[in-house]
Amino acid sequence: MCRVARDGRRHVLAMGGFGAVPGTDANGVPLLVRCAADLAGGDAPRICLLNTAMGDEPGGFLRSYSALAGLPSRVSHLQLFPMPSAPDPAALLLSQDIIFVGGGSVANMLAVWRVHGLDQIMRQAWEAGIVLCGVSAGAICWFAGGTTDSFGELRPFTGGLGFLDCSYSPHYDSEPGRRPLYQKLVGEGSLPSGIACDDGTAAHFIDGELAEAVTDRAGAAGYRVERDGDGAVTETVIEPRLLGA
Repeated sequence: MCRVARDGRRHVLAMGGFGAVPGTDANGVPLLVRCAADLAGGDAPRICLLNTAMGDEPGGFLRSYSALAGLPSRVSHLQLFPMPSAPDPAALLLSQDIIFVGGGSVANMLAVWRVHGLDQIMRQAWEAGIVLCGVSAGAICWFAGGTTDSFGELRPFTGGLGFLDCSYSPHYDSEPGRRPLYQKLVGEGSLPSGIACDDGTAAHFIDGELAEAVTDRAGAAGYRVERDGDGAVTETVIEPRLLGA
């Protein structure tokens, strides 16, 4: 059985993006991933990698295993293409301390997850206290929806798992179209009010509520993007805690 997060609460760490050069610790481990490991606690957390949003492209798994080489942990992965790599995906996922979901197409990923029942398995994992984290598509998936380029251009996506009842926009500083589109979609009500994160920054939710933002680089931030009753949008900076400082 899984060990719940060290404080017994439910954690989601939603990363806006790693950027070209992610901040790392002395062992070369991305600081945002190290943050997730700290939430899980223990000497060697069990981490399962999912790369469904990139069609289980092998290079993605190789890069992830390489990035985690300096982290005391027990790393595994779950592929769904061309068929599940584990005979019992639920048993694999529910035995973890951390589930890490990579970027790519959130729309395609969630369609495949639902075919295989991973939407329900992920809910069980969340309720059990397994730390859920991911980057870009792997961040949007935990929310009601967000901004995505899954369809070839930036569009709203409203088919998220909904563990967090707000919306999310990654890559807020690195992709010029994200900020104006997200504000427009929130303002018109196509997406609920929510959170946006620059590359290098993650929003940390505890028991469904935003606890803080964390970042691996100076100058990056998180943002609350909220619609008022008249359809106007307010963007408020969430000053992040700098990791590794």
